[in-house]
Amino acid sequence: MSGQVVACSPQEIGSLFLFEKLSAEQLGRLCAQGRVELFQPGPVYTEGDPATCFFVMIEGTVVLSRRVGGDDVEVTRTSQPGVYAGAMQAYLGDRVRQVYNNSMRVTEPTRFFVLPADLFADVMREWFPMAVHLLEGLFFGTKNTQAMIGQRERLLALGSLSAGLTHELNNPAAAAVRATATLRERVAKMRHKLALIAGGPFSRDCLATLVEIQERTAERVGKAPVLSPLEASDREDALSDWLEDHGFQQGWQVAPTFVQAGLDVDWLEQVAAAVGEEILPNAVGWLNYTVETELLMNEIEDSTTRISHLVDAAKQYSQLDRAPYRVVDVHELLDSTLLMLSGKIGPGIEVVKDYDRTLPAVPAYPAELNQVWTNLVDNAVSAMNGAGGQGTLTVRTALDHERLLVEFRDTGPGVPPEIKDRIFDPFFTTKPVGEGTGLGLDISWRIVVNKHHGTLRVESVPGDTRFQVLLPLTAETPDEEPE
Repeated sequence: MSGQVVACSPQEIGSLFLFEKLSAEQLGRLCAQGRVELFQPGPVYTEGDPATCFFVMIEGTVVLSRRVGGDDVEVTRTSQPGVYAGAMQAYLGDRVRQVYNNSMRVTEPTRFFVLPADLFADVMREWFPMAVHLLEGLFFGTKNTQAMIGQRERLLALGSLSAGLTHELNNPAAAAVRATATLRERVAKMRHKLALIAGGPFSRDCLATLVEIQERTAERVGKAPVLSPLEASDREDALSDWLEDHGFQQGWQVAPTFVQAGLDVDWLEQVAAAVGEEILPNAVGWLNYTVETELLMNEIEDSTTRISHLVDAAKQYSQLDRAPYRVVDVHELLDSTLLMLSGKIGPGIEVVKDYDRTLPAVPAYPAELNQVWTNLVDNAVSAMNGAGGQGTLTVRTALDHERLLVEFRDTGPGVPPEIKDRIFDPFFTTKPVGEGTGLGLDISWRIVVNKHHGTLRVESVPGDTRFQVLLPLTAETPDEEPE
């Protein structure tokens, strides 16, 4: 939008605090190369447009706003003469994308001194060369530092996740190894017992009956009911008594295995009726090995399935072989992140999932949303660990005014009111030295707000801290990685 060009007075612009130290010659050059424009109420420039001019307000009222999600959020409203906005980084040239970082409008007739961006860059380099070098160093130095520490933040998160994943994989892997070794021993004993039975004075019909009972026993193992501790104890006592009454002196040793497999006294009665008293002890011993091998194979299957699920979760978390921008179910992302972080969460923290499964999938960068979830869960866990390692982490999803809400609620000590406005600032951290870089929430903010056009906000009182991520339900043109 262009304003009405009016006369430029060197004395008037020299009264503005930005130009008060300039010489008469410099003020004259500014008036000659720039211009004074009068804008009527309405927009002056829009965020994201090429930054072509540097504006200094002479009189009037300006409002600056930033685009957050689908809304324009007012960040500044002032009538202070001399305030400036627009192409403030023009002196950096093509090394930085020159666009307006906010939107500006005026609420009453307002006069600006307007200097084209290229001329502003020229006078800065000519009049203040040392200041330009210092500003360039500050800008690029901060940017490089932020990039390096951001990389460290990702590496710290990766290290934490790797430790958690290793811990989670170790348990089922060790269980599978133990079960395999025990299975080898039991199969060897089963072969030995079978040789004893086959070498005894047993008819072919008796052996066939025993094999048939073995098959039915293996089937029952796979259908074993889940018993309460009291029910299991009662059934073990009953089986032990029955076995001892029928000449099996070590009944108390095999009874727990039979109970775990879902076998009871009625089943043993059927076995005794089928094979006869003379071979019953050997038959029960052989069937015990059958039950043990079936249980061990189930344990190996469960362990390897657990390992497979962990690998799938790791793949889901890292989004290997996936398009970077696609429609995703946030619940899958949340589940994979919580699983990857389960080793770090600790036994004293209860995780509650309050999901609205009716929510639609949303367009997003899934790998980067996983990074947001990681940062928010890690902060919640750290807060509760600092308060004794006890608490509840509730992850909730819901629909919030045509946007998808993902909320992380913890029962930690909360965010003090005096720092609440600073927690999203780069390099600000409340963690001890060496434990945090202060970029986790800054990175999360840029991923949610800048890249997904969403909102990241916090509500906190002691015992109830909620970080809320709001994502649009419909696709927008994906942005490039924010700087």
